[in-house]
Amino acid sequence: MKRLMVGAAAAVIMLMNGGATNAGLLGLGGYASCPTGACDACGDFAGAKCGSGVQYKTVREVVWEQKQCQRMRVVVDRCTETVPVSCVRNVYKTCYRDETYTVCKPVYETCYRTKTINVCKPVVETCYRTVTCNVRKPVYKTCYRDVCYNVCKPVYKTCYREQCYTVCKPVYKTCYREQCYTTYKTETQTCYRDCSYTVMKPVTETRTVPVQSGRWETYTKTVPGPMVKKCVPDPCNPCCSKIVCCPGPCRTICCKRWVPCTANKTITCTRMVPEVCTRKVPYTVCHRVPVTCTKKVPYTTCTMVQQTCTRRIPYTTCTMHRETCTKKVPYTTCTWTNECVTKRIPYTKCRMETHCVTKRIPYTTCRMVQQTCTKRVPYTTCEQVVETKMVTKTKCVPRCVPVTVTKCVPRVVCRRVAVACDPCCAPTCTAPGGCN
Repeated sequence: MKRLMVGAAAAVIMLMNGGATNAGLLGLGGYASCPTGACDACGDFAGAKCGSGVQYKTVREVVWEQKQCQRMRVVVDRCTETVPVSCVRNVYKTCYRDETYTVCKPVYETCYRTKTINVCKPVVETCYRTVTCNVRKPVYKTCYRDVCYNVCKPVYKTCYREQCYTVCKPVYKTCYREQCYTTYKTETQTCYRDCSYTVMKPVTETRTVPVQSGRWETYTKTVPGPMVKKCVPDPCNPCCSKIVCCPGPCRTICCKRWVPCTANKTITCTRMVPEVCTRKVPYTVCHRVPVTCTKKVPYTTCTMVQQTCTRRIPYTTCTMHRETCTKKVPYTTCTWTNECVTKRIPYTKCRMETHCVTKRIPYTTCRMVQQTCTKRVPYTTCEQVVETKMVTKTKCVPRCVPVTVTKCVPRVVCRRVAVACDPCCAPTCTAPGGCN
């Protein structure tokens, strides 16, 4: 056990020395920290080294490797929850109370008084006077005179000219060609197939069936008579008697009762038994057979034949003819005539007449009437009501979340490096410092 511990300590020291050497090579340190005796040759190691040609030495290097590890990180979550909170709220309510008050209300009345007055009323009369005067009256007369005038009257005449034109007239001809076509002819064939069917066949059987029957028997029984009231002496007081209900004399009556008995009866029954039979049922099979036929198909040919035709084209000619016409032109003549005219001219006369008129003049009287009224006076009452409200609160809840972290971990790697020997070094060289 001690040897193992010593070997492990030596290995640790060697790794540390190798790490220091590599650190010096990497620029992290130098050879100043190494003891001088560590670089000296031990025994014949230099001779053996120089005699073997290329030599190898083990170099230890520190390599940093990335390694992933799991760590727990605390993450704070903001959570929202609804919490009931009790609060007091003032509820105002409007109430009404009745109050009585007196009001003087004016009452207006319309009265009438009679008044007599004299009124002057105008009276208008229409009168007429006769006036005679001379009037000069025009007399108009319509006369006619003859007037001659010339008129150019157009005369239209319809003439015809012949025109030749060519017409292509189609000539249709019906021809026939033979065409083969295939038709299908339906042939019918009668076949038979076996068909099973069930027939109910009657089977008569005889069996014994128990039948319930019975008979009436007559028997006698004794029945007590009806209750009868009797007067018997009282045993406690012999001088007195009491009424006791006693049964009457018994009587014998005849009764009938039914005595059942079972008798066997032979009956005949018929039941239907199914029986499977087979019969041949005909069925028809249709199949279509192709048949080639020939038919004449009509087709029409059209040829254009030119034909010369003549037609008459009408045209109109116009010539002007001069004519002399006479017409009567009216004219009016005026002559004046004196006439004596008599006419009635109206005129108006006005006179004033006095009338006595009686009329009713309205006037208004007012009197105050007391009236009791009731009004509703509002007043406010306050009442405290406890309510529960849901309030939303936010709180922080920590939780652990696994996180993958990458870190650099040092690792010692051993590798062999070739070391060449100097030519000055010979197999017989024993100088400790001959080879580097």
